[in-house]
Amino acid sequence: MPEQCFLPCILKKGAEEIGVFLSQEKIEKFLIYLEELKRWNKKINLTALEEDKKIIVKHFLDSLTLCSVMNKIPQEVVDIGPGAGFPSLPLKIVLPQIKCTLVEARKKKVDFLHHIVEKLCLKGVVLINKRAEEFAREKEARGRFDVAVARAVAKLNILLEYTLPYLKIGGYLISQKGRYPEKEVEEAKRALSILGGEVERIKKIKLPFFDIPRSLVVIRKIKETPSGYPRRPGIPAKRPL
Repeated sequence: MPEQCFLPCILKKGAEEIGVFLSQEKIEKFLIYLEELKRWNKKINLTALEEDKKIIVKHFLDSLTLCSVMNKIPQEVVDIGPGAGFPSLPLKIVLPQIKCTLVEARKKKVDFLHHIVEKLCLKGVVLINKRAEEFAREKEARGRFDVAVARAVAKLNILLEYTLPYLKIGGYLISQKGRYPEKEVEEAKRALSILGGEVERIKKIKLPFFDIPRSLVVIRKIKETPSGYPRRPGIPAKRPL
């Protein structure tokens, strides 16, 4: 099968397996994303993946699995440490009505994010070039968001301190984890208690085509996060709760 037919089929069929329908316009946006990611990856380290199919499955489709645990379409999403835009920008492509704020500390990656957001004509995307601990203490960010997402950022007890301060009460964190997240969930009990969260569900999923086991851990925010959190940049990782 020619590549111009093969890649759109991988996107369309893979998305359908996880319950997401992709129009031709959205498929075209993903293919542009793919080409720009590969082009920029020659200049800055955005991904270790080089094969088109692996990028589509392990970045794009993996990001879209989050749709399976969204009870309703959120108004505002914050993505902590998105790197090359995962998972929030694939979500933005399929759910254009959501507003996305991407908090990325590395300037070179923010440069790529600016480029791809403009290239894909994505509206309602805000890029913040700061550490998660810094932006979370700003009035405009704290307790504002419906959903926080993060992919391959930190263990759950650390990630909770990065993310829960951003959420309004009733909002939730979707954390993408591997096959067995239960140990991390157990280790995060103290952080959950201090920061105001509780585990709502753990959903086991498999990525299409590669059948790679994954888990989505959904954390609901049930009370306000104390004003002392997050602690200074670097402290959550050095001294996890």
